[in-house]
Amino acid sequence: MTGAHVRIDNRLIHGQVTLAWTRRLGVRRLVVCNDDVAADELQCMLLPQAARGLPADVLSVEATLATEAGADVMIIAKHPGDVFRLVEGGLRPEVVNVGNVAPRPGDSYTMVTRSVAVTADEADAYRKLAAAGVPLVTQLLPQDKPAEFVPLLDRKGL
Repeated sequence: MTGAHVRIDNRLIHGQVTLAWTRRLGVRRLVVCNDDVAADELQCMLLPQAARGLPADVLSVEATLATEAGADVMIIAKHPGDVFRLVEGGLRPEVVNVGNVAPRPGDSYTMVTRSVAVTADEADAYRKLAAAGVPLVTQLLPQDKPAEFVPLLDRKGL
């Protein structure tokens, strides 16, 4: 499976995704990819409503791998571990955009950018993705210049 746009964003479907990114990338369908979210009936009902008319699915990692995902699809993963499991399952993204990763209460984290918080476990998952040959950038909005993500981890000692 190749061609889909992949974003790590623990806020999942929100205005930056539905307004800025889908228009810029020509996205016609959103796929939220996370096992816990896919098992939550309320989120499965509410997240597609946030997609502003775009078709949207909330799927487990396994179900995401079983879907047709081309250049008009954006996969939004909640965590870098979700994307690593997709890559292990055969997904070959051209690039993964680390978008918004808000800090979670109770977790020890480091702010890598103004919009990306990273825990030690997440840093390991990002590095595993990079070691698997997956290019990682961070780019909040389409008009922002993408920045290579691993050097940002390095600078923060993660």
